[in-house]
Amino acid sequence: MKIGRPPVGNPGRTVVLRAGAPYGVRVRLGVHDLMNGTFATPRTFFYRRTLDDDAVEDSLRRTLAHYPLLTGRLVRDPDGGLAVACDDAGAVLSVAHSDRAMPDYGPDRPARQDLRRYIHPVNAFRVVGHDTPLLSVKVTHMRGGGSVLGVSINHAVVDGTGYLDFLQHWSRTHAGEETRAAPYDRALLGRLADGVRPAPDDPQYTVVTGRQKAGFLWKVNAGARKMRTLTVRFTAGEVLALRETARAGQDADRPPASSGDALGAHLWRVLGALRDREPGAEERLGIVVGLRTALKGSLPDGYWGNAVSNTTAVLPARELREEPLAHTVAAARAALDRVTPDRIRQEAAFLEAQRSAGRSGRVFSRMALDAFEGTVALNNSSRIPVYAVEFGAGRPFWFEFPANPIPWTVLITPTPDDDHSRDVHLSIPRDAADALQTPAWAGRLRHTSVR
Repeated sequence: MKIGRPPVGNPGRTVVLRAGAPYGVRVRLGVHDLMNGTFATPRTFFYRRTLDDDAVEDSLRRTLAHYPLLTGRLVRDPDGGLAVACDDAGAVLSVAHSDRAMPDYGPDRPARQDLRRYIHPVNAFRVVGHDTPLLSVKVTHMRGGGSVLGVSINHAVVDGTGYLDFLQHWSRTHAGEETRAAPYDRALLGRLADGVRPAPDDPQYTVVTGRQKAGFLWKVNAGARKMRTLTVRFTAGEVLALRETARAGQDADRPPASSGDALGAHLWRVLGALRDREPGAEERLGIVVGLRTALKGSLPDGYWGNAVSNTTAVLPARELREEPLAHTVAAARAALDRVTPDRIRQEAAFLEAQRSAGRSGRVFSRMALDAFEGTVALNNSSRIPVYAVEFGAGRPFWFEFPANPIPWTVLITPTPDDDHSRDVHLSIPRDAADALQTPAWAGRLRHTSVR
């Protein structure tokens, strides 16, 4: 089994966990799964009290019986697509003991520089067709008490919602609660394209040449050193004040703006003003959007896979900077309202056509390709209950993920208080990050008395 470099520090022990027996099933991944590549997505959870790693191992082993994809391996289909061979080759759990005391991580002290300590490494470039686990877990016990739980799942297998569904399932199993298997049949989503004639192009996705793909990846990698991720905690009062400002400026016939609408629109406005493009320039907000709600009649509750797409709001730079917050909210809501079952079927048909033609590896979202121009990418994950992941040691006091190397991306997550407060993670060029930390721009970012 390929499990990468040895863990940093005292490795303690490493075990391969299997669900019990090979399933003998091959699950062909859907076209939305293929949009994410085959890289793992790590998440880290920080606990003040020490986890019982034997109990964590036992509950994880029992949980894996419901998730055969997580103990399988990625393989290539004849048409260039991907599948998971559910052969119970195993997931990996490692336990380490750090000589460091638990740092006081939080918005003002992010853990990103330390994340490699807390994640069990796998070889990211030897996944498909190799004995490389799709799930790895690492428990790091800190000197003097407290533990870090690092979880890494291959993104081709599941999106952020499904990721947390798995962790909550594991948490409930650990607590002795009754659980049920998550539906993972990718044909449920794939059937959406049946009978739909694919369009030659798509408003959210495009097919690039091999040279264009290499150029984009080079640009991301070359610019990564100039990127910074800032984490700003907005209090519940600040978020609710933004919501009331947005609602006060709305037309009476529109649904009231939510706190997520208001905060996302406010952040777009601030970043648009910071970039200060010419008044007629087209500013775009690419919004990551989950498809489960729109497809609730087609997908079962708890569908476990990638069911995420994106939509784009557009405003001239002058309007974004100068019109009231409600105007920006209306533009974002109009983009979200376009995510209908018919639109999703059209998108699925386009993506299926690209897979059939062997072009899936060259399909990119326009939102990502435009990251260096006029697009801000927004992923509002504030309803995903990351702080509810418990394993007998209380709730985590902090949660973290790797920095995003793509510029002008915004991730919104909940806070440990589980109220309307939000942690906003801004991945932006270094000069923009420096500007946002000056008194004038910091005040503008946090200022709730906006028009």
